[in-house]
Amino acid sequence: MFNLIYMDNHATTPIAPEVLEAMMPYLTTHFGNASSTHPFGVTAKDIVEKARHQVADLLGCSAEEIIFTSGATESDNLAIRGIAYACREKGNHIITSTAEHHAILDTCHVLAAEGFETTYLPVDQYGRVSPDDVEAAITPKTILMSFMYANNEVGTINPIVDITAVAAKHGVLFHSDAVQGIGQLPSNMEMLGVDLASLTAHKIYGPKGIGALYVERNTPKPSSLFYGGGQEEGVRPGTLNVPGIVGLGAACELSKKHMASGKNCVATLRDALHQKLNAHLDDIHLNGHPEQRLPGNLNLCFAGVQSHAHLAGLKHIAVSTGSACDSESVKASHVLVAMGVPNELALTAVRFGLGRYNTAEEVDIVADEVVKVVNRLRALAPE
Repeated sequence: MFNLIYMDNHATTPIAPEVLEAMMPYLTTHFGNASSTHPFGVTAKDIVEKARHQVADLLGCSAEEIIFTSGATESDNLAIRGIAYACREKGNHIITSTAEHHAILDTCHVLAAEGFETTYLPVDQYGRVSPDDVEAAITPKTILMSFMYANNEVGTINPIVDITAVAAKHGVLFHSDAVQGIGQLPSNMEMLGVDLASLTAHKIYGPKGIGALYVERNTPKPSSLFYGGGQEEGVRPGTLNVPGIVGLGAACELSKKHMASGKNCVATLRDALHQKLNAHLDDIHLNGHPEQRLPGNLNLCFAGVQSHAHLAGLKHIAVSTGSACDSESVKASHVLVAMGVPNELALTAVRFGLGRYNTAEEVDIVADEVVKVVNRLRALAPE
């Protein structure tokens, strides 16, 4: 029986033992509704507020600026749609990029049918947005811009501080889908200059189904997507997911503790994997910025080897063709297309997502298996 090796940490991470331990009492004994006034409810409310402070501590903000959601997709929707409607009297124009997550792109497409306009800026060959392009796209009707902190497919880090400076100069609100960056990169919201930011627990060794939206205290309150309760200041009504919130808080605390050391360890393993593959295979291409990228991201094109066949050959290794949210698609990644990667080459992309629990031994095994599979598939390809 082969041991499975997990290298798809951009799709999701395993729950850290410390996080699960923190959650367990609220899945069993302390099961109260945080909106109830009896002791069970008070206990739940108290732990929710503790978790809110843990999240805020990672983000360098106040607890009052944290709104709990079901995850990053909801946070993205709440930020884009919520601000669009909250600020509609000021304008109807949104700016984003062609390489954003579909939670952003699809929301903007839907808003187009409701009278809003979106400018989709191009990215460079590495997937980065130009601050100059952002400034040139601003109009008197621009109310919001949204750019991801770090790309979920190729790991490229955007020049967020430079872009937020442009937004502030023109009085435009700035949202970031910061899911991949928070917990791995500097996460102080004030220093980054963002007005709203989305995060989720399951990318930082917490549970699925829980996330948050940071809303800077002077930012207009987003219009709610739901109705039926006053939780989370009425912005996100509904019974709070207490165990999930506890898990998110614990994961944020753990991320802050291990951020610097974890980043260096994971980057070392990623670079070792890249070097081993380069040493034994020809015609492989790095996607994304060679330096300004997430520590665990390695997105490579293996010319002549279709990614679906490649993954099928790696029977005991979990990697990805790109975004897990679009894993059933056989077309080229919209991110790679936006970066100008030729379609035929883009269809050979494989994303390795290394994380906190990967080892040097696993890197050696994965490198050997990838080399075997690529060489076998290339040998079978018609000349």
